[in-house]
Amino acid sequence: MNKTNAKILVADDDDSIRLSFKLLLKKEGLEAEIVENGKKALSLLEKSKFDMAFLDLKMPEMGGIELLKIIAEKYPKIVVVIITGFGTINNAVEAMKHGATDFIQKPFLPDDIRVLLKKYLTKPKAIRKSTPKELQFYRDGQVETIIGLSPLMTEVYDLVYKVAPTDSTVLITGDTGTGKELIAKAIHFNSHRKNNPFLAVDCCSLVETLFESELFGHVKGSFTGATATKHGSFELANGGTFFFDEIGNISLNIQAKILRAIQEKEIKRVGDTQTIKVDVRVIAATNKDLQKAVEDGTFREDLFYRLSVIPIHLPSVREREGDIFPLAEYFLEKYNQKRKKMLVGFNKDVKEVFSKYHWPGNVRELENVIERAVVIEDSKFISLSSLPANIRNLKNKIKSSDPNIKSLTDLEKEHIISVLEQTNWNRSKSARLLGIDRKTLYDKLKRYKIEK
Repeated sequence: MNKTNAKILVADDDDSIRLSFKLLLKKEGLEAEIVENGKKALSLLEKSKFDMAFLDLKMPEMGGIELLKIIAEKYPKIVVVIITGFGTINNAVEAMKHGATDFIQKPFLPDDIRVLLKKYLTKPKAIRKSTPKELQFYRDGQVETIIGLSPLMTEVYDLVYKVAPTDSTVLITGDTGTGKELIAKAIHFNSHRKNNPFLAVDCCSLVETLFESELFGHVKGSFTGATATKHGSFELANGGTFFFDEIGNISLNIQAKILRAIQEKEIKRVGDTQTIKVDVRVIAATNKDLQKAVEDGTFREDLFYRLSVIPIHLPSVREREGDIFPLAEYFLEKYNQKRKKMLVGFNKDVKEVFSKYHWPGNVRELENVIERAVVIEDSKFISLSSLPANIRNLKNKIKSSDPNIKSLTDLEKEHIISVLEQTNWNRSKSARLLGIDRKTLYDKLKRYKIEK
């Protein structure tokens, strides 16, 4: 979309707002139609083609949300920005759910509008509210997409859109490889902090003695080897988001300092007596059951509740079987472009083993398998010969298997029911016996439609 020939539609019942847009858009050299209500805007939409629309949330006769729904259905390519004088998260989220690309709060400055024009009219692909099958965010000049058709994933996307505009702490749980860091980035890059840093630390990768220095920094001479003052990652994330990956692996000592940083919004460098104020949103992720860790005394209860203001659970690939092929096709397109190849799909045998394979490494494993196959495959379709041996050999097991053998899904459902019956349907106790957290158990009960 070329900014110089873009056409803009503005609908707002405030005379001063309409005048401001008229002067600004004329100065920017943009063609515009500016009206005072949704009905007039709809009439213009039926006669002319527009690239971008600014719609007031509250207007007489037809409001912004009502008009937005029509645009999303009939004119989906139009980038829609909602204008709201209320500034509430719920209004913004509601608009995003119905197809708005962005929103702006009154009062705003001309430069605020210029930023939106530059952002959406000079990009080859403007980010719109994602369809239910995917979640998108814009980073470093690229659109990143998280794929998923299953109800479990669309629930995750809905939560992300609701929590992104806030500063609430978020705890993302799920098995290794389910995409926890991607969800954290989606939250950050759909938030008002998106132009500020997103920094992450892998809590498994640093030894205890270095963790505090890496996180909070140190002053010169505070310990052997501290030859200069160092700014910690938490301080460098000021104004942005800090992501603790696998936070369940940190010691109680560091947990106490993280809790203080979140509660007091201040940190202290190693060896320093002065505190430093920081404005950082915290998102954490873990593949562990932190509630069990609290019970075992290895994780602070106060920190757990501080982190899990908004809990988001990511299902494993085996819990979202319907997403395997959309994911595979997405990764095929991605690595076709990256490797400059033109593979067009998967043969029948590959589709069969993909649907039967357990995918213990989840989305990360699936992506690695597709990348490998794209590199190796010489034909137009990915074949069994391009897959790793452990997946390729599954074809022989499928042929020789007893057709009466139950699927993993059926076995899991039966096992959950059995454990629930043993505990007299005590869900907390059942979750512990199953080795999962209560949220995961609730998700499985909902998915399998298990009721007492």
